[in-house]
Amino acid sequence: MDDFQQLSKHHRDVVKASTAFIYAILVSIAMNYFWTPGHIYSSGITGLAQLINSLMTKFLPIQVSTAALLFILNVPMFIIAWRSIGHKFTLYTFLAVTLSSIMIKLIAPVGLTHDPIICAIFGGAVNGFGTGTALKNGISTGGLDIIGIVLRRKTGRSIGTINMAFNSIIVIAAGFVYGWPYAFYSALGLFVNGRVMDMTYTRQQKMQVMIITSRPKTVIDSVQNRIRRGVTIVHNAEGAYQHDDKTILFTVITRYEMGELKAAMAESDPHAFVSISDTVKILGHFYEPKP
Repeated sequence: MDDFQQLSKHHRDVVKASTAFIYAILVSIAMNYFWTPGHIYSSGITGLAQLINSLMTKFLPIQVSTAALLFILNVPMFIIAWRSIGHKFTLYTFLAVTLSSIMIKLIAPVGLTHDPIICAIFGGAVNGFGTGTALKNGISTGGLDIIGIVLRRKTGRSIGTINMAFNSIIVIAAGFVYGWPYAFYSALGLFVNGRVMDMTYTRQQKMQVMIITSRPKTVIDSVQNRIRRGVTIVHNAEGAYQHDDKTILFTVITRYEMGELKAAMAESDPHAFVSISDTVKILGHFYEPKP
């Protein structure tokens, strides 16, 4: 058993390291093939690194590359993560950011197109897929991700407002530096980035599940063996067609756990009626695995 656990742990480490490298390749492609040629700003710390690089190039005699700035701006985030989140998490974040900085520097910008709309859409899509893949495999890409995790753990609140405010500053800066049409192009890129990231990283999308079953104990055991979720039981329900006794079960899962839920239902009660709907907001404790 110990050998199996060690093998599983080693496999997870290899997957995370490989994911960090894949993310680095994708963000460098987004940066050097689309954002830089199209004068498009990214979101978060990456966008801030681009902005500082643009301002230094325009107004100062000294220049620091976007790749170097990306790493420098993340150093305070590494310290916060090391103290507040976890050492292994910080090491993988450090690996992802370091590889990204190296790959952005190594891969020379290629002007596939200078059309800002195409650059915004494809740059956002490539980066969104890379970021979503990293998050899906338990790796942070640094920057505001770390602040979001710390804030959510301490207060239970999301970083959505801070993200929106930070990215609004980036978009406005794009207008001042490159012209106001580029502010809208950058906003388009941020929208595409967010949508693709949400489609890739499904762990944060919560769904309410209602199960109507005549075998509640079997269903609960099967669901909780596969998913770490609480279940609320409503007794003495009655089917209107055959007037048979039913029990209603309520739980909330993430979209990432949908496959496990389907397997649990097929195993415990294939004839149960299951209704699943998106959950807009949750008040109270909702278990999230530690990164």
